[in-house]
Amino acid sequence: RTASRSKFDTGAPVYLAAVMGYLVAELLELAGNAARDSKKTRIIQLHQQQLAIRNDEELNKFLTGLTVTQSGVLPNIQAVLLPKKY
Repeated sequence: RTASRSKFDTGAPVYLAAVMGYLVAELLELAGNAARDSKKTRIIQLHQQQLAIRNDEELNKFLTGLTVTQSGVLPNIQAVLLPKKY
């Protein structure tokens, strides 16, 4: 009987943990900045996490299909509706 070979290298879980750790650290930093900008002392609102993801170009592209439940709607005003600057 032959031993089955794994399709993944033994270092794959370590690499995955490092990538996940980096993503969590990046998200926490951006959510902390969003909380600070809205004069909050804690990151407790899912809305702040949603803002952090959508306002960062790379995270937004990476997490395009992600839905953050109960995070509300991001504010968006079409440029055509904004007052004109003279």
